Amino acid sequence: MFENQPKGLFALALANTGERFGYYTMLAVFALFLRANYGLSPALAGTIYSAFLMFVYFFPLFGGMLADKFGFGRMVTTGIIIMFAGYLLLSVPLGGNTFALIVMLAALLLIGFGTGLFKGNLQVMVGDLYNDPKYKDKRDAGFSIFYMAINIGALFAPTAAIKIKEYAENTLGYSSNDAYHFSFAVACVSLILSIAIYYIFRSTFRHTEGGSKKKDQAADVAVEELSKEETKQRIVALCLVFAVVIFFWMAFHQNGLSLTYFADEFTANSASGLQAMCFDVWNLVAIIFIVYGLFSVFQSKTSKGRGIACAVVILAVAFLCWKYSQLSGSIDVSAPIFQQFNPFYVVALTPVSMAIFGSLAAKGKEPSAPRKIAYGMIVAAVAYALMAFGSFGLPMPQTVMGADGNPVAVHVADVTPNLLISVYLILTFGELLLSPMGISFVSKVAPPKYKGMMMGGWFVATAIGNQLVVVGGLLWGAVPLWVCWSVFLAVCLIAAIFMFVMMKRLEKVC
Repeated sequence: MFENQPKGLFALALANTGERFGYYTMLAVFALFLRANYGLSPALAGTIYSAFLMFVYFFPLFGGMLADKFGFGRMVTTGIIIMFAGYLLLSVPLGGNTFALIVMLAALLLIGFGTGLFKGNLQVMVGDLYNDPKYKDKRDAGFSIFYMAINIGALFAPTAAIKIKEYAENTLGYSSNDAYHFSFAVACVSLILSIAIYYIFRSTFRHTEGGSKKKDQAADVAVEELSKEETKQRIVALCLVFAVVIFFWMAFHQNGLSLTYFADEFTANSASGLQAMCFDVWNLVAIIFIVYGLFSVFQSKTSKGRGIACAVVILAVAFLCWKYSQLSGSIDVSAPIFQQFNPFYVVALTPVSMAIFGSLAAKGKEPSAPRKIAYGMIVAAVAYALMAFGSFGLPMPQTVMGADGNPVAVHVADVTPNLLISVYLILTFGELLLSPMGISFVSKVAPPKYKGMMMGGWFVATAIGNQLVVVGGLLWGAVPLWVCWSVFLAVCLIAAIFMFVMMKRLEKVC
């Protein structure tokens, strides 16, 4: 899995891991913070949440344009600095008045713009590592590893957000609303770690940073090899893919909005026994070690390697048994913690996904990237079909007026946590089919002269999908829950059908 990959991949992946950890720590509690701190309705909180996600993924278009002119490495560094300023501003507890709201919105704008300079350009640099012919056939695997690293950061984020907030409340004595800002401050620390990793290991990927005369000349030569017609075909194919993934992200990123509302208001807030084990991030890490250890047992080329892998598996199993023996009664389950399951599944299932597609590739039967994307849309539809089925008969969301005069959501049902855990598993299968393969497809198909812009286009599609996330907030409390989930089921199915209709045209440029 990790063999014969360029060294720069691991450095860039780790730099991205640190940044994503901070981002997802903030995002894990952001929608709940908006409602609690400013007394916003679900719809208005959803509007701000989705607009922020839109800007985070829209600005990479401009970041890509700037990088095509000034270099990818320069934009990555500038982006980290701007993001740091935004997170620092967001970390200051200013209360819930109008001034605090304006400062918060300014912080979100800085974070969005900084991410736009950082995220897409870092991924272009990853793609350029595979321009070397000896790494050409490792591109999809490389992006799967890169995507897995992103989710390692995201895996620990919900736990970090909850624990730091609880520490600020219980130990430092901050109010519940002010304590949220300590979760946001984590991002500042993680960005310092990211920039340190970037510069310490810069020598392994410096040739991909661009911005030099030599690099520009090399790009010009590459562009001359493409006719205008071929360039047009590639751009059209990419735009068709962008149109489809809009609807995936619209559905997928409900994890931070309507699915979090569901966790907060309709899901049991306690768990016991084996179910309680799922909510401890270290238990999930142990399972990840077991998965990777078992793969190493069968893939290792030396007896020593197999022995070490066996020892890792045995220790991880022993750890889980010990943790189970320590259980006593039930544990509290906080709504943001459910967001750890998606990154957990990504990290745990990436080697499984790579093994399956590697086996199919060896037989000449691996689906093309566009076909994987279409399958991913179908899988996402299945996830929301399960949510719709599990929501039949549930009451409408309810709110009451709190002591401060702001509306407060009411916990009205105790649906088993297994529903959301299962839905996140299915959504993750769809994500693994769509996201890393889509990014790989863009890096492979984009005309060399427009690499930054086309990667930015991928993020613009994501941005539009993120803006449409607001649909979940608008539907929340306005229609029965099963209708809300059926909307996302329908859009995913329609997008999948469109993808299959355009398949021949898309596969022509692969």
